[in-house]
Amino acid sequence: MTPVGILLAAGRGRRFDPSGNRNKLLQPLADGEPVVVASARALLAALPHVIAVVRRADGGVADALRALGCDVTVCPDADDGMAASLVHAIGHSLPLAQAWLIALGDMPRVRVSTIAALSDALAGGADIAAPMHAGRRGNPVGFGIACLPALLALAGDEGARGILKRHPVSEVAVDDPGIFDDIDQPDDL
Repeated sequence: MTPVGILLAAGRGRRFDPSGNRNKLLQPLADGEPVVVASARALLAALPHVIAVVRRADGGVADALRALGCDVTVCPDADDGMAASLVHAIGHSLPLAQAWLIALGDMPRVRVSTIAALSDALAGGADIAAPMHAGRRGNPVGFGIACLPALLALAGDEGARGILKRHPVSEVAVDDPGIFDDIDQPDDL
């Protein structure tokens, strides 16, 4: 079963700009493409269905993602933390989805080949698939249907990290330093 891509793009990015004037997801990378657009393109290149979860008044993030072909949904509780956005997106994918590949809108350098390898691991029966590079685990992470109850029970700002600590993870070796490369500060662009 091919997973549904979930792009988490509902955060405030306070570390990037504490004043809230510059949405990090809309900042241009070196090639001029906005951060969130590059993140979404990689998911869309590997997966047939991508749900992007955004916040209200996002400054144009939702419009940019819709223009690419993402299924955009607004999380009314985005300020409650990453888990609220993730649970919202999972709920939006039901009842059709059987697996999910969860990516972050501020990680634009993840390679399409990494996403495809994680998708293959889920299709091959992995309950959880995480990329490994240089001995470290990164993002995005895939979850099969066996993880649905745990995913729907998430709360707070930790996201799915706790699930990874409590369940076996199929580690997928990738040649992709982009699995660690998120945009948290202006210098990260």
